[in-house]
Amino acid sequence: MKKNGINGFLLQNISYFCIVKQNKDIFRSLIGVILLLAPMKAIANDSIEVSLMTCAPHEEIYSLYGHSALRWHDLRTGEDWAFNWGVFDFHKPYFVARFVFGLTDYELGVYPYALFLDEYKRVGSQVVEQVLNLTSAEKERLSLALKENLKPENRVYRYNYFYDNCSSRPRDMIERCIDGKIEYAPREDYSPSYREMVHLCVRNHPWAAFGNDMLLGLKADLKTDQRQQEFLPDNLLYDFDRAKIYVNGEYRPLVKESRIALPGGVQVIEQDFPLSPMACFLIVLALSALLALVEWKRKKLLVWWDVVLMTLQGLAGLVLFVMLFSQHPTTTLNLQLLLLNPLPFFFLPAVIRKRPSRWWIIQLVLIAGFFLGGLFQQYAEGLMILALCLLYRSIINIKMNPKKA
Repeated sequence: MKKNGINGFLLQNISYFCIVKQNKDIFRSLIGVILLLAPMKAIANDSIEVSLMTCAPHEEIYSLYGHSALRWHDLRTGEDWAFNWGVFDFHKPYFVARFVFGLTDYELGVYPYALFLDEYKRVGSQVVEQVLNLTSAEKERLSLALKENLKPENRVYRYNYFYDNCSSRPRDMIERCIDGKIEYAPREDYSPSYREMVHLCVRNHPWAAFGNDMLLGLKADLKTDQRQQEFLPDNLLYDFDRAKIYVNGEYRPLVKESRIALPGGVQVIEQDFPLSPMACFLIVLALSALLALVEWKRKKLLVWWDVVLMTLQGLAGLVLFVMLFSQHPTTTLNLQLLLLNPLPFFFLPAVIRKRPSRWWIIQLVLIAGFFLGGLFQQYAEGLMILALCLLYRSIINIKMNPKKA
């Protein structure tokens, strides 16, 4: 799979993190090789190590959330494979549109573990290996499950950022192959929302955080339980370390050994846009105040400024409106639509022609609802400043030209 960055507002801010940068033909051929390998007999499973691999984030936007994979290592024969549920084809038709609407298909790929490790060495990410404490029967069951998952009709799945991703897939497969049940130690005083966990991952990237917050709606602010938190690889690593397998009244640790498979290296940090979202919106507010002073002295509205604001407001609103139809479950109820919506486009012709328009009164009502919604949903940085700016413009238009309001 060819390496691709994420360009543009939508791709940059609909966060995804399970990407593999190898040639897709390699995956296809290796899948065939794996399926033709000699069966992994239960009698030989004592020489097999099965590990959960957790890869630390690096600075490219798609990698800010980390990554998980499974390692199957035969100490006797030297066979060493990485099973990765984060493979997708960026070049499929309408990829961007499909990603926006939550219709992106990912798949399970398998390739030599050395290639897997080399990729993270190149970008300077630490890789932690947790060797799982599995019995021979459980390893045999897992080997059959992996082979079944690798079949062409099974390897593709509908990716979901929070609920079905490269972290949840290996966890679920391991749980299905265990005799008994995995019991996870509870995490006290830890019930963050999805938004809070995402904020932690993008804390050094304010524009990525802004884009996430723009697209994530009210559901992203609900508190999560332990299982939901495991959509992040680091949280899954933490829970696996403290988990136990319960079988017939006895417990054994899920993880037999933890080790650093690859120490963190030097990472190239690319600078974000020099101004933060808050700084940009403060500039817009200051410019609005300055133009309002000019309008007061001239006793005349500067219609062009309203046209600029309404156009930007409507364009951003189109993005949020489209997300209402996305299969991403946390984007369908977004109170920021009260501020950013396509409605300005319907009133823009009247404003340009300086004809009577009810837009300013409608906007006052919407902004009031937006401020009220802030009690329930966390908004993207700076949107409250933008709301104040648009509120001020509405009041000015109503006061200076009440007949056209």
